Order: sequence, then C-alpha cells, then structure tokens
Amino acid sequence: MRTSTRFLLSSLLALPLGVTAVHAQSAFSGLGQASTSAVGDVSSSLNYHVYVFTRGGTRYIQVNDASGAVRGAFAITAYKAVGLPIGSDASRLATPDEPLPPPAVTTGETVYSDTSTHVFVAPQPDGTMQINLMIGDCKNPAECSSHGP
Repeated sequence: MRTSTRFLLSSLLALPLGVTAVHAQSAFSGLGQASTSAVGDVSSSLNYHVYVFTRGGTRYIQVNDASGAVRGAFAITAYKAVGLPIGSDASRLATPDEPLPPPAVTTGETVYSDTSTHVFVAPQPDGTMQINLMIGDCKNPAECSSHGP
C-alpha cells in the first residue's frame, strides 16, 4: 500500500508540471519545420515565408523559401542575436554578433521587419542565400551584419 500511495502522490504532483510543459511546447512547436500551424506567416515578401516564435524571453525568426523549405533561423535575446543550425543556409546567417563577409551578390529583399529587427535575404548565383539579421535602424543590409575579409 505504501508503494501505491507514493505512486499516486508522485503522479498527482507531476500532473500540473506535465500540463504546463505540454502547453509551452504547443506554443513553440514548428521551429525548424517546413510549414507550421503554430504561428502565421509574417513575411513582407511573396517569395518567402517568415515565422516568429517566442519562448522564455527569446524570440526566434525562421525564414523559409517560397516552396516552404527551411533556409535559416535566428534566436534573439536582450543580449545577443545568433544564427541557429537550422535550414539549408544555416552557415550563411549573418547577425551583428556573428558577422559574415559580404556575399558575392548583395542585392535581395527585406523579408521581415518590425520595430527593432529586419531580415534581409540575398540570393546567390549558386542557389544559396545569405540571410542577414539587423537590429535597430539599418540603411544598408550588406553592411549592418557583415564585415569585410
């Protein structure tokens, strides 16, 4: 009887924790997936899909191409903005905290913009994309999250 009482008590204590964890995951599900029903497409471009997720004070921005393939994603905190190892262009994500050399082609388009963040995509001749995340007021995307060799 003692074992069954412990099991019952531990189950009752774990229940609220499990419900909270499931709820938090459902609000965050979809990061890294080609399409997600958790959040709507907030892209300012017809050529891309952009999804924004927020969890624990961190904002995540994912960029998919027109076909839905994941190209890259960023994580933004109050202290740092970094590229995530997600998508086919994960090695070509530039942020002010993780700059890259300017790409071969610097023309492209802004695919997402809010009051403090801008995401600019520069398609390259080889089919890849350099995706730049800019924080603040940036007038030249090629300069704001990249630096020379």
